[in-house]
Amino acid sequence: MQDGDVVLGGLFIVHFRTIRVNNSLQSKPEEVQCREFNLRGLRWVQTMIFTIEEINRDPFLLPKTTLGYKIVDSCDVSSEALKGALQILNGDEKTLPSDTCQGYSSVPLIIGDAGSSRSAAVSRILGLFGIPLVSYFASCACLSDKHEFPTFLRTVPSDAVQIRALLRLVNYFKWSWVGVVAVDSDYGRFGMQSFIEEIWNTNVCIAFMEFIPSGSANDRMSEIGDTIRKSSAKVIILFCGESDTFALIKELGLRNITDIQLIASEAWVTSSLIWTKESQEILTGTIGFGIRRAEIPGLREFLVKLHPSTSPDNPFVEEFWQEIFGCKLKSRDQTSGQNNWLFSNKPCTGSESLNSSENIYTDVSQLRVSYNVYKAVYAVAHAIHNLQSCENGKGPFINKTCGQKSNIVPWQLLHYLKEVKFTNKFGEEISFDSNGDPIASYDLINWQRRVDGTVDFVKVGLYDAALPEEKSLVLDESAIFWHGDQNSVPLSVCSYSCPTGTRKAARKDQPICCFDCLPCADGEISNETDSIECLRCSIDQWSNNEKNECIPRENEYLSFQDGIGITLAAISLFGACITGVVAVVFLCFVNTPIVKANNSELSFLLLMSLILCFLCSIAFIGQPTPWSCMVRHTVFGVSFVLCISCILSKTLVVLMAFKATLPASNVMKWFGPKQQRSIVFLCTLIQIIICVIWLVTSPPLPSKNTKYQSAKIILECDVGSTVAFCCVFGYIGLLACMCFVLAFLARTLPDKFNEAKFITFSMLIFFAVWVTFIPAYVSTPGKYTVAVEIFAILTSSFGLLSCIFAPKCYIILLKPEENTKKNLTVKTSNELHY
Repeated sequence: MQDGDVVLGGLFIVHFRTIRVNNSLQSKPEEVQCREFNLRGLRWVQTMIFTIEEINRDPFLLPKTTLGYKIVDSCDVSSEALKGALQILNGDEKTLPSDTCQGYSSVPLIIGDAGSSRSAAVSRILGLFGIPLVSYFASCACLSDKHEFPTFLRTVPSDAVQIRALLRLVNYFKWSWVGVVAVDSDYGRFGMQSFIEEIWNTNVCIAFMEFIPSGSANDRMSEIGDTIRKSSAKVIILFCGESDTFALIKELGLRNITDIQLIASEAWVTSSLIWTKESQEILTGTIGFGIRRAEIPGLREFLVKLHPSTSPDNPFVEEFWQEIFGCKLKSRDQTSGQNNWLFSNKPCTGSESLNSSENIYTDVSQLRVSYNVYKAVYAVAHAIHNLQSCENGKGPFINKTCGQKSNIVPWQLLHYLKEVKFTNKFGEEISFDSNGDPIASYDLINWQRRVDGTVDFVKVGLYDAALPEEKSLVLDESAIFWHGDQNSVPLSVCSYSCPTGTRKAARKDQPICCFDCLPCADGEISNETDSIECLRCSIDQWSNNEKNECIPRENEYLSFQDGIGITLAAISLFGACITGVVAVVFLCFVNTPIVKANNSELSFLLLMSLILCFLCSIAFIGQPTPWSCMVRHTVFGVSFVLCISCILSKTLVVLMAFKATLPASNVMKWFGPKQQRSIVFLCTLIQIIICVIWLVTSPPLPSKNTKYQSAKIILECDVGSTVAFCCVFGYIGLLACMCFVLAFLARTLPDKFNEAKFITFSMLIFFAVWVTFIPAYVSTPGKYTVAVEIFAILTSSFGLLSCIFAPKCYIILLKPEENTKKNLTVKTSNELHY
């Protein structure tokens, strides 16, 4: 404690633990005794004292005012923090005379505490009286709520910013499967809640969430250790203070769990206290965000001047001395009034010096929390300066009055504290926003082991909340020493990334980070890792074997380069040539009886139509084009109708010729050459009209068929109008049926020139071919469909040619003696029988 014109209160964690001692008087509650001395906490205490003394020496900041201090130990327990705060505000006296009661506390402000739960508890009480509480290490986002904590301010950034920084770090290294362990306090609970809210719309999943209860119970630590050991998550975020983290690390060491990458919250990211010989294997490579650090000139010299003989009023110095030097001492002998040291075990000589001791207390290489203490004290000093510099008539209060300059009122100081804004000697701007939070920025700290086995907190990056989100995180990856392997970023995923050619498929009742990689279906691709869905290729493309690229589909059609196409084309030309040879034979023997008897004009027309039938099949070969599609179907339909019309006309002539031999019959006058030509013309004209209507309304056009072969495009001719297509084929079938019926009726005529039997047989072949063609056409895929159609055309054409003209050519060429009028009209005995 130090008197001054303005006395500042201070709450610090000088001890980590408390134990309760039963009081002999049952009317009194259990007494609390603090245990486990905190060297860091004492450094924070001394930093506050150092800063106050530095301000008191400044002739410009508070020239007419000196600052004092009253500091108590909160022992890392909310109850002790509350008791300490009330002790600061009211003094140590158990009762005060009524004439000493004042309207306001003699301490207008308290700096502290280091924990969020303790700060929240104290702030709720101080808020009732308008007394500010400026924390240097309470980062819970809950404390930004000015409705609940109206007088709370802090120099450490809110956890809301830290959470965004941690999530940015997790996303940067693609850690999608992380575990979270938090202390069961305001700090841990709100940190956990904020983290869950922040990751809601990201690809990060929480593998497990565990809370460390107050006091770090051994059975609960054991359960947390089991959870970490069983989990597949290799990155663990710890929202804990250093004491709880130390207990957890100890448990992990006992279980030999050393294959995890720890991410530290700012509460322990620079706590060298937990770095021990046993824990360094687990802690090496730890990474986390720490508050900004600074090198405060003169602080180390001030720290090492601490000595029991020169600080008789410091309640912590004796225990600190024993902690550092391992010797025992007693305070001065009350009877002698002199500094007589009474020793037990190893005695302290009184000549021990902190200058030669390297420990957490004297280590000023990581002045982060200490720097926050420094900034908090200076912020208060500037607020007092602004209050005392106020001119009457220009003040911020009622009637533009200023606050009380000698007996400072807490709520007036709070107003100036909220408005404070200055740049300290380190170039950092100090101010508070509407929530009492400072300008947020962090250093990214990496725990690296030195050669001598000590820890080195290396700055490997920074996070600045004032920058755009995509630029807020700056990293030097080459400087990071990772856990286990300094060059390899650890992996922590529930499922490994899906490569190109696959898609992510969520597992039932599991987080989105747990998925299976399913290959894309044929015709679909994914050209990015972790694709949610596969993209379908366009109709002209197909997926490659790796399913990561769409490639042009192979076009399939019956071409002249195919063996089948060449063979069919050759057969077609051969058939046309044979038909031409037959025509030449008939032309050479046109005056012979057998040619005359079979109606030479219709025979030549029939041969010409057969040549067209053979040649039209060539139009079916090659890549379909609009013209080829129209030509192949129309020429096919017209040529076959012309062919069958000629056969029909010949059959009618044969039948009517027999009728004409009957007495008094003049039927042949109706079936002369003109009538025969008219029959052929009219039958063919009907087909031509059907084809013209077909071509005008809905002609056959090229189409791309992908139904039968997914990896190939079958180029084919779509018939366009199915009705017209059926009419063309149906009309051919109708004429063929008529021809078959008439030929069947004329099959028993006795004359040698009667060819009705051959026509009947040719029609049977024709029907057999085309009836067989229908199922074969439907069931044959790809280019073979066209091949079947050509085969049917050629087969039926050869059937007509061979059945109708082969017998005649045989007689003309090989049996010329039978090619006489007498021989053709002679009736055999069998024929006479009919």
